Amino acid sequence: MNVRIATRNSPLALWQAEYVKNRLLNETACTSVELVAMTTQGDRLLETSLAKLGGKGLFLKELETALLDDRADIAVHSMKDVPVEIPDGLSITTVCAREVSEDAFISNSYHKLTELPSGAIVGTSSLRRATQLMFRYPEIEIKPLRGNVNTRLSKLDDGQFDAIILATAGLNRLDMSERVREVIDASVSVPAIGQGIVGVESRENNQRMIELLRSLHDDQAWDCLALERAVGKVLGASCQAPVAAHAKITIGGQLEAVARVGSIDASVLLESTIAGARTDAEQLGEALARDLLSKGAAKLLEAFAA
Repeated sequence: MNVRIATRNSPLALWQAEYVKNRLLNETACTSVELVAMTTQGDRLLETSLAKLGGKGLFLKELETALLDDRADIAVHSMKDVPVEIPDGLSITTVCAREVSEDAFISNSYHKLTELPSGAIVGTSSLRRATQLMFRYPEIEIKPLRGNVNTRLSKLDDGQFDAIILATAGLNRLDMSERVREVIDASVSVPAIGQGIVGVESRENNQRMIELLRSLHDDQAWDCLALERAVGKVLGASCQAPVAAHAKITIGGQLEAVARVGSIDASVLLESTIAGARTDAEQLGEALARDLLSKGAAKLLEAFAA
């Protein structure tokens, strides 16, 4: 059986596709895998901020079109880029075990966030990261940073930034973990919804493919993701909104989660926490989001959409 994988043409996306490819070849009856690499709108429009572009499926549309047109059998995504609304006829049925989910502090001059001097320039295009970091460290300056991992690191090395913030998982996957000066604790920067999780999207009517993918699936990552995505769905948040949500499974087998929404001027940072049974993952996420709404999250998010 041959499987065609739609993927973005960036180094990290290709790593993710190769990871799924190797698992399919080693763990299933799949006999050959073809990568269908393409450039998405989000990859092309690097001079425009993700927030201004709208953030909804910027890195997925071309891949999903390939699925719907039967030019690919599955698409592999970083789940933090996947909107909560999936196009009709498609679904995410498989997620792989989660990598380290926290953000990473990268700098050539400083070992950790607390060493940054007043006026230090920190690069990130994530409103989620920007609002949380500026709330904790109002003396730093956030400047936009787009491009793939290598491009962002090059801009740091060229002296355009004092530090940049990236996902630790991506650096680990690209064998660049030595660039990480500090893994940022979630008390400072709660990760993005789905950060560190590779997901596989397929056509809902392709039951043979869904069954083939079953051995790649990780139940723990699925439950955490279900809770986090429920937060985003209730808040109506795009992947680029200043919404952070992260769930983990405790030693006792319960779900624990935290979610945040920040203000446009980084003067307000709302937070809610929750815990409960894994079987109630979606309901826990919905309750977490409703608690944030009761604290004024809707007004904060409206300011970013204006």
